[in-house]
Amino acid sequence: VQLQASGGGLVQAGGSLRLACAASVSIFSVNAMGWYRQAPGNQRELVATISSGGSTDYANSVKNRFTISRDSVKNTLYLQMNSLSPEDTAVYYCNAKYGLGSPYYRYSGYWGQGTLVTVSS
Repeated sequence: VQLQASGGGLVQAGGSLRLACAASVSIFSVNAMGWYRQAPGNQRELVATISSGGSTDYANSVKNRFTISRDSVKNTLYLQMNSLSPEDTAVYYCNAKYGLGSPYYRYSGYWGQGTLVTVSS
């Protein structure tokens, strides 16, 4: 399983970006997918998750600004980011965890390579 993240870039504060994470195999049997980020000098932190049933959860810092979604036909995870601030600057990583019954199951799931988001003030 390979995850290819894209959509990062340089944006001014207040702007928007949409990240995408394309999986090389079907995400039909994925239990949960998520976006994480890591700013320089900081640990990787959870940004948002979405379950197989469509339930979502967000870090407090991004609630009401970011929206996570998934397209099981396109095998792609998205993160719509609005009202960006310099504090959102980080490398963003996607993660997918398949269920125990899936041939792709792996305890830690799979990680994309990361896409850099830089928000200028």
